[in-house]
Amino acid sequence: MKKMYFITNLHSGKSTMRSKLPAVLNIFTAAGYEVTVRPTQGRRDATAAAEYACLSGKYDLIVCSGGDGTLNEVVQGLMYSRCPIPVGYIPCGSTNDFGRSLRIPGDIEEAAQQITQGHPYHCDIGLFNSRNFLYVAAFGAFIESVYDTPQNVKNVIGHLAYVLHAMTLIPSIHAYHMKVEFDGNVVEDDYLYGMVSNTASVAGMLKLKNFRLDDGMFEVMLIRKPSNVIQLSKIIAQILDINEEIDEKYVKYFRARNIRFISNEEVEWTLDGEFGGAFCETEIGICNRAVTFWVGSDAPCNDAETDEASGMEKEA
Repeated sequence: MKKMYFITNLHSGKSTMRSKLPAVLNIFTAAGYEVTVRPTQGRRDATAAAEYACLSGKYDLIVCSGGDGTLNEVVQGLMYSRCPIPVGYIPCGSTNDFGRSLRIPGDIEEAAQQITQGHPYHCDIGLFNSRNFLYVAAFGAFIESVYDTPQNVKNVIGHLAYVLHAMTLIPSIHAYHMKVEFDGNVVEDDYLYGMVSNTASVAGMLKLKNFRLDDGMFEVMLIRKPSNVIQLSKIIAQILDINEEIDEKYVKYFRARNIRFISNEEVEWTLDGEFGGAFCETEIGICNRAVTFWVGSDAPCNDAETDEASGMEKEA
């Protein structure tokens, strides 16, 4: 039988996995897996569990259920092991940004079923100084706004909640003077927010376009500090509306493989929604197709798989 190591955070989101666990285990067992279940015991436990699963040589697949933070820990363990095995993801958090990028169903049982019927997808992983991250590294004023707006408020008024909360921060917004080096280019300015990402959305609201998870490139957004609330509202509208043209006077958007941020003061960063430390200098690189996710038929395919499928159709 195929062997699965199932790492689950039973406290993620609204703790929905607690009631769904028997049904999920039945789906995996019926698909021919012998399942070992590991409920996480605290912070960083998922990292140790994932590293153990990879190094033990006993398992064919890791499945992670939880929020983006739990998945981040699992990816840390995969990268630490230096011999990662494929991982399936059942999103159970409050935002599930990365799950959206892979088009994983929001329903727990559907996500589990998809894993048993899926295909491998080789995904890029970020490297932040000496630490890995999955889909976003960010600094600046909007960090609090994106992640601290109460979820029940977001559910009721959606994007407007983000806009209103951001506007309340105007008096205290602090811009960082930063020199940013990327792929042989240099920009320098006062930035109130910066984001290096590999995802379709951030905090369930910021929608990014023209992205891929496997191309060895980051999407980078740098935002200058506006002088008033009206300018801030325009900036927010441009970020939230994927059809809105970006005004480069305030928002710089580009793609890069390697980025270095240099500041005269320590800048606090968030990695996948969790505190990532404070640094004067930060180097961010990308590990191309470093982790294999087991995804459903609706999820994107890597170039090689797409080309192979196209060739098979032509032969037929």
